[in-house]
Amino acid sequence: MSRVGKVPVAIPSGIEVSIDGTALVARKGKEEKRLETHGRVNMEIKDNEVVFTRKDDSKEASAFWGTYRSLFNNIMIGLDKGFSKSLEINGVGYRANVSGKTLELQLGFSHPINYEIPEGITIKVEKNIITVSGSDKQTVGQVAAEIRAFRPPEPYKGKGVKYTDEVIIRKAGKAAGK
Repeated sequence: MSRVGKVPVAIPSGIEVSIDGTALVARKGKEEKRLETHGRVNMEIKDNEVVFTRKDDSKEASAFWGTYRSLFNNIMIGLDKGFSKSLEINGVGYRANVSGKTLELQLGFSHPINYEIPEGITIKVEKNIITVSGSDKQTVGQVAAEIRAFRPPEPYKGKGVKYTDEVIIRKAGKAAGK
């Protein structure tokens, strides 16, 4: 049985939540997030909280119960506070800057990499730290992973793009033979 699904999701002040058929709709200002449940769970709004219940006692219903509760909780956190990931650029001549809706990266290739910033995502660059932020947890993580994938950190000198909390295990270089 899901321990996650039992906990109701609190609705922060300033966010309106409504049930539209089998979907939950959350609004804050102009921003609207929608979670389609396809009728796999029951949901109701009570006392400024959203409560999820299972349709039946099957294993799938229990899995969907916890999953949809977590997804809706992430929507509430995203609309209230937002999500962010930080990336660090290491390497001589490696740099980044934002111009308009494009992130320009110089990562040691013969050409610059121009990454189009998706809708709803903001990117800030300060020295060698890139901060990706937005209200959708999945999109923020995906954009950060795509930026990191342009030049993943290598284990010998640690050059490349890495998460700020990521630890790169370094390898010893080639030993000189006699």
